Amino acid sequence: MPNGKIDEGWTVGRWRIALLLGAMAIIVYLPSLGLPLISDDYPHTYLARQYGPVSGWPALASDALYRCRATSLILTYWTERAFGLNPLAFHLTGLGLHVLNVWLIFALGFWKVIGWRHSAVAAGFFAIHEGLQEAVIWYAAIHELIHFTFALLCVHCWLRWLASGSRKLYLGAFTAFVLALLSKESAVVLVPLMVLLAVVDRRDWRRAVVFVLPFAVLAVAYFLLVYSARATHLHFNDVGTFSLSAPFWITLRNSTGRLFWIWGWLSVAALLAWRPAGRGRLVALGAAWAVLCLLPYSFLTYMPRVPSRHTYLAAMGLALVVSAAFWRVQERFSKRPWVGWALVSVIFVHNCAYIWIVKQAQFLERAAPTERLVQFAAGVEGPVYIHCFPYGMESAVRAVEMRLGKDAYAMLSERSLSEIQDRSNVFCWTPNEHWSRHPVTAGAGSLK
Repeated sequence: MPNGKIDEGWTVGRWRIALLLGAMAIIVYLPSLGLPLISDDYPHTYLARQYGPVSGWPALASDALYRCRATSLILTYWTERAFGLNPLAFHLTGLGLHVLNVWLIFALGFWKVIGWRHSAVAAGFFAIHEGLQEAVIWYAAIHELIHFTFALLCVHCWLRWLASGSRKLYLGAFTAFVLALLSKESAVVLVPLMVLLAVVDRRDWRRAVVFVLPFAVLAVAYFLLVYSARATHLHFNDVGTFSLSAPFWITLRNSTGRLFWIWGWLSVAALLAWRPAGRGRLVALGAAWAVLCLLPYSFLTYMPRVPSRHTYLAAMGLALVVSAAFWRVQERFSKRPWVGWALVSVIFVHNCAYIWIVKQAQFLERAAPTERLVQFAAGVEGPVYIHCFPYGMESAVRAVEMRLGKDAYAMLSERSLSEIQDRSNVFCWTPNEHWSRHPVTAGAGSLK
């Protein structure tokens, strides 16, 4: 059956497919809705209280780092205003954005290069892929989700503008690009992606380059504005988060390898073994998308690969490659269609099990020190003095202040500790038991 007729079949019941994709995303992250907030969520929410209201926008605009997170801070401010410091509300916000992003991938089926068959499978893989768990579960990383939302909206408008030349669509692409820049610095990668999409679409690339120039000029100005503030910018002055002299090619190689493990590389193997006729552009687009989106993060210096939360946008390229491989497997085993669907079941179970068992335990462990500190602070009179904490002291102080409304102070030296007469109000985290097994007696308490 010709591909055109197959794709036409996907127009029937398309909304049912969208509901199924949303359900898949919810199922895989359902256990995480019961997790408490993690340490970095508290400073993020504290900043949102300062910068989120309209009265705080001038100060936000002058902050070289957090004006590039403006959308997430404003969203957090209004989420807390509506629901309070409620972990469930925060997690539902992140999961809701993830579902929206899955639908945006599925909606790319209108584009002939992808088509509805491939966009459905790509969106399904993206919905459950365990490599995205940190961006979805960890609320302080919500800017990754928002960044993706505006990036895909920009892509939608751009592709439709390429086909129609509509001024409204061009303006829509530019507006979404601006909002993406206000969500994350890596949004500058949209400029080469837009040119890539025009080339893959086999449009006049010269025309595309001319019309992408306003995006490029804004991206350059945006980068120069960030770089000009490097003397005070946190990421240029902490432990070395970012450096233009970093060995980015090593980080990019490691990160690409990690992103494609395991189903991505199996997909590549299947595509190499069974040449996918007519899918060369799709596979090339997916691979190029993944590499381009990882490149801005490859200038990190504190680890040799990109943290998983930063792979959220790049994972769409992976999803396209997996989709191409899936349909090639279906064609290869056309007389045994159960093979492909059995593979889908294995992928679904693998990703669910990994998030439910391995990652759920890790997130509980990451939340344990903060939860134990709050529990300790609630049981003592007067202010709390925090002498040792496995994460940033600001996180610990904000957690006590925001959860209990009590004063908390960071004790950074033995000398400062010696000045405290009553040691019963001093908290020190010494983990020697697992939080999920002993939520009350986990190794932490007062110093006598």
